[in-house]
Amino acid sequence: MKYLIKLGGSLITHKSKVRAPRRQIIRSLAQDLVRARDANPGLEIILGHGSGSFGHVSGSQHQTRAGVETHEQWLGFAQVWYDARRLNQIVIDELRANSLPVIAFPPSAVVVSRNKKVLDWDTYPIEQAMLGGLIPVVNGDVAFDIAINGTILSTEDIFIYLLDHIDIDRILLAGTEPGIWRDFATKHDLIPTMTPDDLPSLSESLGGSNATDVTGGMAEKVRLMASLVEKYSHLKVSIFSGEKTGNLYTALMGGYPGTTIQQKD
Repeated sequence: MKYLIKLGGSLITHKSKVRAPRRQIIRSLAQDLVRARDANPGLEIILGHGSGSFGHVSGSQHQTRAGVETHEQWLGFAQVWYDARRLNQIVIDELRANSLPVIAFPPSAVVVSRNKKVLDWDTYPIEQAMLGGLIPVVNGDVAFDIAINGTILSTEDIFIYLLDHIDIDRILLAGTEPGIWRDFATKHDLIPTMTPDDLPSLSESLGGSNATDVTGGMAEKVRLMASLVEKYSHLKVSIFSGEKTGNLYTALMGGYPGTTIQQKD
């Protein structure tokens, strides 16, 4: 089984505080990964993470997602890169402290985009890393863009390209919400399973992001994941809380915590 895992920015940082990592959460998630790999050494994982209160704050300040042209905007581009880089190093350090064999592939160094979408990326190094038993780590980051000079790519933007080039079985999105709510305002009715056909009836109930997010909140992520499931019929996407210890382990062991988006049986 090949997994794309995203650790959401709101999960691994305090999004209401500037540049504030949640180290204990990252450690707990790392321990889930260790347990899963010990139980199933054949797991193949690409791990992604958001930028949370690091890159999203500076990205919003400089409007980098929309493009880069002036000298001041290029300085902002570099600041977003630096903030994303700082968080990525924190994540890498915590994973390595748990003896996980991670290796970083920062998009700013290897990806070329066009109009905020990945255009060119040689994924051979990532595939070789996985074959060697390593865990490639990607993250929300800036990218040089041939149409608008520079932009910000979310982890989901990265995943879209990887799905076209690597055969992935499941996407696991670990965030702060326990799944997709049928009633986001009151949060009483959690949806265990949905299909892309269910999306229109849920559009009004889907919530956005509670904090600064320059690449789209929950509603946009659900719409994107539903479109990917529609495109890749074998793909299943699970959205669940990474704050609950053991959820990531359960998902990697074949369980389905939270909400799963899949094609109709």
